[in-house]
Amino acid sequence: MPGKTMAELAGKPSLGHTIERLKQVPNLDGIAVATTTEASDDVICDCARSAGVPVHRGSVDDVLARTLEAATLVSATTIVRVTGDCPLIDPEIVQRVIETYRRHRPDYASNRLHGYKYPVGMDVEIFPRALLEVADCEAREPRHREHVSLFFYEHPERFRLLGIEPPPSHHQPDLRLTLDTPEDYELISALYDALYECDPYFGLDAVLDYLRDHVNLVSLNRHVQQIKP
Repeated sequence: MPGKTMAELAGKPSLGHTIERLKQVPNLDGIAVATTTEASDDVICDCARSAGVPVHRGSVDDVLARTLEAATLVSATTIVRVTGDCPLIDPEIVQRVIETYRRHRPDYASNRLHGYKYPVGMDVEIFPRALLEVADCEAREPRHREHVSLFFYEHPERFRLLGIEPPPSHHQPDLRLTLDTPEDYELISALYDALYECDPYFGLDAVLDYLRDHVNLVSLNRHVQQIKP
């Protein structure tokens, strides 16, 4: 879905919602947007700057390097990575992943390490910038450069990896809440139309409650297959 980060939800670009939701996470020291040098991504820069967050523009294909450069720009020692196609990201889930990472101090933590357990679109991963510098030096395969953390979880013998499980009520691996296709947009737009006015930062519990009462919405994108690295 070209232009998905600028798709309008409740009168605001999708990326704007992602940024505002991440601003609600208490343990994030800051937010930065990493995008490409393509002219088509000028609108992403404008959106990020209007939201008051710094932007780094880097390689189209080398997402690993782009992420590392963005982290260096803002002097981040630890990276909490959320992709730009997650306008329903739940701040409480991000906070929970951060707290678990702080307790256990692995090299890498994610709530989708061993496959999807949360709905697709609630993905959070955390790792030190120093670890990404290691990957930047050693990862040479194009798929490792495109998928930032793939190098980590393909080498469990080298890195201490922590998979974070959802509570039973959030175990919905077949539910798509990410924005990749027009069908995804139709579902997410319906959720924003229904829930945003009452609570701009409505979480996964509110989404699941609403979908239980409107099961027809789930069928909108049920057929869409998530692309795996």
